[in-house]
Amino acid sequence: MIKIPETGYLRLPQIVGNPKTEPPTPGLIPISKSAWWAGVKEGRYPKAIKLGPRTTVWRVEDIRALIEKTGGENG
Repeated sequence: MIKIPETGYLRLPQIVGNPKTEPPTPGLIPISKSAWWAGVKEGRYPKAIKLGPRTTVWRVEDIRALIEKTGGENG
């Protein structure tokens, strides 16, 4: 299990993982970036927060709630 903080923010690679890093970063929710963004647009996944022009994050609390709601599987 991937350890996430109690509070704070997560960026997209922390949520869906990044297979291109060395070693590959596992995701909390094993879906593609495009599937994640489609889910955000449809309201299935939490709304993003823009911290700057190139910085988008999600609240840890929202991601934890999503994982608990879906039983650890993608929604």
